[in-house]
Amino acid sequence: MKYLLSARVGVCLLAALLLLFPLVFSDPFYQDIAVAFTLAAISASAWNIVGGYAGQVSVGHSMFFGLGAYAPLLFYTLFGWPPLVGIPIGILLSIALAGLIGLPTLRLSGHYFSMATIAVAELIRIFFGTWALVGGAIGLQGPAVARGWWDLTFRSDLPYYYIFLAVLGLLLFVTYEVQRRRFGYYLRAIKASERAARSLGVPVRLTKLKALALSATFTSAAGSLYAIKTGFIDPDSGFGILVSVQMLIVAALGGAGTLFGPLVGALILVPLQTAANTWFGGSGSGLTFILYGGIIVLIARFEPGGLFDFWRRLSPLIRRRVHAA
Repeated sequence: MKYLLSARVGVCLLAALLLLFPLVFSDPFYQDIAVAFTLAAISASAWNIVGGYAGQVSVGHSMFFGLGAYAPLLFYTLFGWPPLVGIPIGILLSIALAGLIGLPTLRLSGHYFSMATIAVAELIRIFFGTWALVGGAIGLQGPAVARGWWDLTFRSDLPYYYIFLAVLGLLLFVTYEVQRRRFGYYLRAIKASERAARSLGVPVRLTKLKALALSATFTSAAGSLYAIKTGFIDPDSGFGILVSVQMLIVAALGGAGTLFGPLVGALILVPLQTAANTWFGGSGSGLTFILYGGIIVLIARFEPGGLFDFWRRLSPLIRRRVHAA
């Protein structure tokens, strides 16, 4: 009972902190970091559904992110539609793609599945880079000036932050509901042992396919929000492997397979990236690869469960020492 009460208090404090942060730190620089944090948290939390809870480590999730990013700007370019209309279209395309590639690739396991997702994402990136309809290697641009609120083109980062925060809250609520229902138990059983889960009557392939489709839905939404906010998308920023790796690293750093692990990872990684880009200018983007590589090595060697799991094991020791003192 005490643990449940403290968890609720912690969630309320976190929600209040996220709601008040851009009002307290009103400088545009800090608001830009806050927007980047929420977008990274959305992407990583979406990846966490299939990669963290089900244990299917996808390194090609940029395919869903890219589809979601291209759809709003493509329909604006072709028909002049508000980018907002393209969001559900991108989600539907991503779900269809999840079903199309999920049927053959989810038969694989371990690093074979990861390699297959990388290959599919790279093929899509190359295809979009040579397809004239979507701008080829140049990409697409959104409306420079808002024609109305439906274009979601704002001068300040504050509206974007609260829109992204609302999507993040919805995603966390869905993930919470998933993990406490039968579907969530199926996912954790598959992660522990597919063979054992199948012997207990778990529909392994169908469960993994549903998890991939749900993950693709919110990953696509993250891509749409990114494209609408930046007003531009090209094959590298939409389908690049760095997009997929960032989702994986953020979730693994905080704690894959936990509800708030991706938030912890985003809270650490996004300021580090911003600091590298600020201190080293253009060369800071190259340091991102070094940063990702170092984090992968450290997590794999010292803390495979991530920082959230580390804190979960450390907090009882701290409480015992406090009581003893």
